[in-house]
Amino acid sequence: MSDFPSNQKHQAAGSAVKERRKDFGIIPVPDWLRYDPDRPFHFGMFLNILFGVTSTFSVANLYWCQPILIELSNDFNVDYDKISKLPTLIQAGYATGLLFISPLGDLVRRRQLLLTLMIVAMSLTIGLSVTTSYPAFQILSYLVGAASVTPQVLIPLAADLAPPSRRATAMSIVFSGLMFGILIARVLSGLIGEFASWRITYYMSIGIQAFLVPVLFFNVPDYPPKNQNLSYGKILWTMAKFSVTEPVLIQGCLCNMGSAAAFSSFWVTLTFLLGGAPYHYSTLIIGLFGLIGMVGVAMAPLVGRFIDFLVPWHASLVACLALLVFQIVQIVGNGLNIAAVIIATVGLDVFRQMLETSLAFSIFSIDPHARARLNAIYILTLFVGQVMGSSAGTKVFLAYGWRATAAMTLGFTAWALLILLLRGPHAGRYTWFGFEGGLESNKKLAEERKRQIGEIKNSEGREKQEQEQAQGDIEKQDKEGGDTTPHTESASGKSIHRSETAEE
Repeated sequence: MSDFPSNQKHQAAGSAVKERRKDFGIIPVPDWLRYDPDRPFHFGMFLNILFGVTSTFSVANLYWCQPILIELSNDFNVDYDKISKLPTLIQAGYATGLLFISPLGDLVRRRQLLLTLMIVAMSLTIGLSVTTSYPAFQILSYLVGAASVTPQVLIPLAADLAPPSRRATAMSIVFSGLMFGILIARVLSGLIGEFASWRITYYMSIGIQAFLVPVLFFNVPDYPPKNQNLSYGKILWTMAKFSVTEPVLIQGCLCNMGSAAAFSSFWVTLTFLLGGAPYHYSTLIIGLFGLIGMVGVAMAPLVGRFIDFLVPWHASLVACLALLVFQIVQIVGNGLNIAAVIIATVGLDVFRQMLETSLAFSIFSIDPHARARLNAIYILTLFVGQVMGSSAGTKVFLAYGWRATAAMTLGFTAWALLILLLRGPHAGRYTWFGFEGGLESNKKLAEERKRQIGEIKNSEGREKQEQEQAQGDIEKQDKEGGDTTPHTESASGKSIHRSETAEE
């Protein structure tokens, strides 16, 4: 059972949340999915996997076009320079949706938001599949990118619904679904484009999304808005405020940026490496090489369980150190044997996912009612890191070769590690630097220690309150003149009434 229903129960009690019986005012919500504070919804593995699959085919909308750019250029009769800007346009749309749509997860009912995004994205994809105008294709591509932020609604929702003991596992499954979408979109689109019309790629996408909409409708639970008293403008303002006032968020975003830059640089220049000496692989082999990334997807549950056991900071530390090791492997082993490249690829995939999930876990703990906004900020920094890494990686590779690029990715990861080490795992929420609170790595022991410290502080607070109350009573009696006997303070701070009698 998650902590989300209890939060919502408290919220409902304070704001008289009414049961919502219909989606969009006309479609009845299934009885078993309606919000009931006395009947918390069970977040099981089926729903978790459904979230992951939905993320896969939502984020795939951003990458269907990449392997078929030549076919699109020929069909729309535009040059390569114009068509090459299409992926950037789609990513710009996604960034727009990430900034202005995904934060709505903290303001509106997530069930309706998810269904709306899926239906809109599917409808726009229909337009992509039939249009014969390139300007129309560009506009629709931008809008599809903006509507494909479904994974960024699902990740905070999974964190809300999952029990605390398996929250990282739930998040890692959704994250892995997102990564799988990037891989499978490129592979499927490339195969279809090789043997059939590029439009079939979009027909397939329409069919998959049309299948997922009713599946989501009959499985995603309905919950009231998390912040009913906030406006959309306030949501955006708090995002800006979080960006400069929350040390955990800033630390996580800077670490994520460095790691994303290293990961993006590696994958962009890997194509050049495999196509050149000493490997000279064909385009098909290079494309299939990307399937090695699926190993990281398959490892998602294990990665999540590992993070659930550890304090998130320590999971991030393990991930950073492992990433450094595998990047050293690629620097040393490149050109000696393809096995070194394969080992480095698998290791970078697995531990990049571990770092991304553990950092998100830490950031989501800042405020459970602001997870959609925190996630939007976090993923935006991932975008910045990807752009930085791909741009710098390409330039360094062309100027100095593979080893220099690999050394640069090593530097990006070292940057992430340095940022992580500036602030310890148990530092206070508004502590910017230092290791106050110790270095306990076991999550259960750390939580027990925090609980004990909290009890001690509460006990000290009660004792102080009792002392102040006792002192106040004494002063009141003195003022009223009801007690003329002198009082003194004992060593423990408590007042002791003394009377002296003289006996002859």
